[in-house]
Amino acid sequence: MELPSKHITEAVEQLATLPGIGRKTALRLALHLLKQNKDEVERFAGSFINMRNKIQFCRSCHNISDNEICSICNNPKRNKKFICVVEDMRDVIAIENTRQFFGIYHVLGGIISPVDGIGPSDLNIDSLVEKVQKGEVNEIVLALSTTMEGDTTNYYLFKRLKEFNISISTIARGVAVGDDLEYTDELTLGKSILNRIPYENSFVKS
Repeated sequence: MELPSKHITEAVEQLATLPGIGRKTALRLALHLLKQNKDEVERFAGSFINMRNKIQFCRSCHNISDNEICSICNNPKRNKKFICVVEDMRDVIAIENTRQFFGIYHVLGGIISPVDGIGPSDLNIDSLVEKVQKGEVNEIVLALSTTMEGDTTNYYLFKRLKEFNISISTIARGVAVGDDLEYTDELTLGKSILNRIPYENSFVKS
């Protein structure tokens, strides 16, 4: 695709690096931005720079946050002894949208995937175990994707945590096998949390 300006070419190349954006779509977006007011484009670009430079990770749960401790962990109405373990912030958003969970989260930052070179040491697992060891937790619900990698991570976490005197449950299989939580409808996901089952039971049946 030959373009009349190296600046447009660079913009298109950058936009095309985004997931699901091909070069034709990238060109349409670049031309749209070119038509906008300069101040609007600067605000648009600045929002991404601010996002990258100013967002941090919650010191307690590892979720994305504007502050050292996120708004969920800071909420006095949340049950701090009930932790929902998720893969990333997209799952936090999906579960929050159900309005059926009133504990706090622990974001692993991924799931175990040997094919992708991701092992337990690459995830936020030790800090979760540390919370349990300190007696800060009564129940953990494992809310990872129902994929082979998600199940592998669930099993690893169960093995690490089963020696402690806490309840370990998993979301009910209303979420279809192979599904990511972010694509599950709110009603189904909410029921899966409310109808969570002891992890041992799900493992025996699988």
